Amino acid sequence: MKEASAREPGLEQEWLRQDNLTYVGLIGIGAILVQPFLTARSLDLSAKICVISFSVAIPLLAALVMVNQQEAFRRRRTPSVLVAIARSVALSGSFVGVVAGFWHILWIAGVGMLAGGLVGVAVHSAGYVRLELPAAPTSQEAEGSSDAAS
Repeated sequence: MKEASAREPGLEQEWLRQDNLTYVGLIGIGAILVQPFLTARSLDLSAKICVISFSVAIPLLAALVMVNQQEAFRRRRTPSVLVAIARSVALSGSFVGVVAGFWHILWIAGVGMLAGGLVGVAVHSAGYVRLELPAAPTSQEAEGSSDAAS
């Protein structure tokens, strides 16, 4: 990652903006999904999982927003292992919370959210790899560079 951001100065700043959007969006989603459970007399298993997942994720996401602001100010990511662990726990907890929240509404919606989330990660990964990792030069590009060298 460090090599890519060294080649393209704005890349790390874009990652920071995307991270911030993700964290704030998940805080909002968590607040909306947990809200109906605040006044519920009893909770089924999926509702309990949703509430517990977001009770862990929301404070971590809030802390990550603050760290992200400092990273943006300093124009670099923190190398902290604790921040990396918090990021993983917060994002995983949010995903579990969203799936459980939809499962509580309708189990098939939970399955759909789970499947959609997994496919979404695959799509994002494929798109990222195609856009950010250096591609091997095509035969035309290789010929063009050898002609330019001549």
